[in-house]
Parts: sequence; structure tokens; C-alpha cells
Amino acid sequence: YQILISLPYYVLVVLAALFIQQFGVYSILLKMKGISPWNFFKACKEVYLYAFATASSNATLPRTLECAENKLRLTPEISRFVLTIGSTANQNGTALFEGVTVLFLAQIYHIDLSLGQQVQVVMMSILAGIGTAGIPGGSLPLIVILLQQVGIPVEGIGIILGVDRFLDMCRTTINVGGDLVIAALVDDKKP
Repeated sequence: YQILISLPYYVLVVLAALFIQQFGVYSILLKMKGISPWNFFKACKEVYLYAFATASSNATLPRTLECAENKLRLTPEISRFVLTIGSTANQNGTALFEGVTVLFLAQIYHIDLSLGQQVQVVMMSILAGIGTAGIPGGSLPLIVILLQQVGIPVEGIGIILGVDRFLDMCRTTINVGGDLVIAALVDDKKP
């Protein structure tokens, strides 16, 4: 019963972290480059919707490339290189999700993680985010590895499976958004 009460809070924490990443961190980075975050996000809205619907950064890649070149007017050589690598290696939404998930499951199982273990979870989540497949549910096997590393029962993954698809859709949107932001930051001209 306690799990059912805790699960909505877990979802809200994940969504809040993703929201801060998208509209806080990305906005600051875009402003530092002299790019209007509002105009940038508006130009990318179709890609965000496609990423949300497919929950796959790999499936979204053609639309992301099209948006970068046609709407954001990024240099094709730069955008193609950055976005292609980013669809697999830049999974910051997934890294946030993995870290929050491991900490949530530690709380569910009443396992107190030391500060060192918490740092380990953060670092391994970042590394796992780099190697996560850009497909729906691609982060679940890596969460199992993280759970094993810090001594949390791996069957705990079953607790989040019911909400994972929705959260996967949300984090994919952040992953794709991050790819576009990085491409715009690397490009030497303003979109």
C-alpha cells in the first residue's frame, strides 16, 4: 500500500528534474550563446512531440536533423555529427531518471545509501546514460546493474514498470532536446 502512495511522488520528482533540465539548464545555456530559449523551443516543438510519441531518440533522429537544418538553420556538417552521436551518447534525461529511480528504490526497501554510494549512483547514472540504447525501455537493463552495484534488490524494477513508459516518453523528449541544444551551442552561428 505504501508503494502506491510513494509512486506518484516518484513520478513527480522525475518530471520536476526533467522540467528543470529542459527549461532551466537548457535555457541558461542557450541564453549564454545569445539564443532566445522561447524561439528555440518553439522551432523544435514538432521534434519534441515526435520524441514524446515514439520514446525513441533513434526514431526521432531524421526529424531532429530536419529541424536542425531547416528551422534552426544550423550548419549541416555540425548538426549531423552532433545529433547522430547525441542520439546514443547524450542521454541526460535518462541519466536523471536512472539516478532518481535508484534512490527511490533504495527508499522503498529502506536501504540507507552512504554519501559515497549516492555519489557512485550519480556517476554511474551519467555513464549509463552515455551507453543507453535510444529505444523505448533501453535504460531498464542499466538500472538493474545500478541496483546490483549498491545492493538494492533488482526485483524492485517491477515497481516502476507501470509508469516507465510515460517517463520514458518524457525523458526521450529531454534527450532529444539536449541534442539540439548542444548542436546549437557547437555551431558557430545563431539559429
